[in-house]
Amino acid sequence: MAHDTSYDLPVTQEDLADAIRMSMVHVNRTLMVLRAAGAVEFQSGKLTVSDRDELVEIAELDAGCSHHHQ
Repeated sequence: MAHDTSYDLPVTQEDLADAIRMSMVHVNRTLMVLRAAGAVEFQSGKLTVSDRDELVEIAELDAGCSHHHQ
């Protein structure tokens, strides 16, 4: 359950990588980009969306790039 802009997400980066079928390196780099942009914080099993608009913008840009590569 979400509490405001955060929720418990007790998984490791390895768990995330396995769940979304990405490499650990890619998951780590993606989280670094999201953190650097101020969009999310992921720490101690808790995910906080710090800037929803930024997160949406990054997701849309990534989806657009993925679409062009297919």
